[in-house]
Amino acid sequence: MPLFTEGLPQPLTRIHILGICGTAMGAIAGMLKDAGYEVTGSDTGAWPPMSDYLAGLGIDIMKGYNASNLDAAQPDLVVVGNVMRSDYEESQAVVDRDLAYCSFPHVLGELFLEQATSIVLAGTHGKTTTTAITAWLASAAGLDPGYLVGGVVKGWDRTARAGGGGHFVIEGDEYDTAFFDKQPKFVHYRANTAILTSVEFDHADIYRDLEHCQESFRRLVAGLPEDGLLIARWDHPAVRKCCEEPPCEVWRYGPGQDWDGRIEGVDPTEGKMEFTVLREGQPLGTFRSVLVGEHNLYNQVAAVAAMVREGVTVEQLQAGFESFRGIKRRQDVIGEPGGVTVIDDFAHHPTAVALTTEALRLRFGGRRLWVVFEPRSNSSRRKIFQEPYAQAFGAADRVIIKASYDLRIPEAERLDPHQLAADLRAQGIDAVCIDETQDIVAEVAADAMEADVVAVYSNGGFDGIHGDLLGALERRFSP
Repeated sequence: MPLFTEGLPQPLTRIHILGICGTAMGAIAGMLKDAGYEVTGSDTGAWPPMSDYLAGLGIDIMKGYNASNLDAAQPDLVVVGNVMRSDYEESQAVVDRDLAYCSFPHVLGELFLEQATSIVLAGTHGKTTTTAITAWLASAAGLDPGYLVGGVVKGWDRTARAGGGGHFVIEGDEYDTAFFDKQPKFVHYRANTAILTSVEFDHADIYRDLEHCQESFRRLVAGLPEDGLLIARWDHPAVRKCCEEPPCEVWRYGPGQDWDGRIEGVDPTEGKMEFTVLREGQPLGTFRSVLVGEHNLYNQVAAVAAMVREGVTVEQLQAGFESFRGIKRRQDVIGEPGGVTVIDDFAHHPTAVALTTEALRLRFGGRRLWVVFEPRSNSSRRKIFQEPYAQAFGAADRVIIKASYDLRIPEAERLDPHQLAADLRAQGIDAVCIDETQDIVAEVAADAMEADVVAVYSNGGFDGIHGDLLGALERRFSP
């Protein structure tokens, strides 16, 4: 059966997902399960929180991309994640056996987005956070939205749900859709409202430069309907460049824009920020949130704007912010053994590293701040970001860089983590590169003091460092 680009095969009962442990793929697995489909999936490995999430759904993960997985699954449809390559054994078997297959965005659009008011959150930075808070605010206001968030929202046992109220809030990823579809995922999401938080060069494995990235975001903007809405971070020149010919109304947000915000204060005890949203220079409302920092201020301004468009009141928004507990892997406090606060964060792009570190400095004041950073993504391990990383850790007191875990990138194109540590030391930052994860754990456990803050940055599992670090600190400080 050929690739599906329109519709889906019928009858449709059993769906098999290749790359099921990706955040979006795991999310769609839950939605399909809720909709009554039999779901199976394969991946090379899994780590929390996604492994726990899939286990909670009762979905066993088939280890490895082997053709034999298809014998066990007997699927009516195979959904292919963008982690898959055409030369993987299971990918080849799907084609050779003439099985029906399509991309994850196609399934999402056909089954869940066709009849919904789609609110798409896009941008190089901030899209997971902005998606999470927008979906939470919509839910707290009683809109009963569907949502898909590229992270785990505290207080929800799903990263995605179908919803029943006619709205769908979705994280719009600019990464390509699948090996057979090189369009960015968000062009499939049928946006009625789009939030564009930022545009920078990222995903160096698929984009050539900033201009190439902007081409993708222009497609998102061009696809909005005439009665739609574009909410754009207007003080960013690269964002404005993507919005030169909008087909619909534009709400501009950011410093000095029609939608603005100001931080009223941060409570380090509760870890909450109080902020005011301004519309055309006039206060719209004041809110309290666990999302701290200037970048989170404007992520939340954008979320407020989107909800105002949908008729949500200030009082409903205030209640929503008060009940929001945050997102796992975004300034996520995972333990405080011996008074040492250990934080897990997804930050990996240089801008995200800088903004997250500055936000933690604002949140925790003068406490000694460690950053433990693993360059893991395809972009973060490339030399093109060598200099930007050297400028990204200025708000930290101590920095530990993990040596690259995968050396398949050609040496001439590869980030040099030892040089990065040297560049940071030249700026007066206490920095070191350590090859092995267990040695990083030993270093932190030996030197951390009560009231220190240790932030671990990685877009992957980091060899299970989080649990090991908590255990080592507990042993160090136990009576």
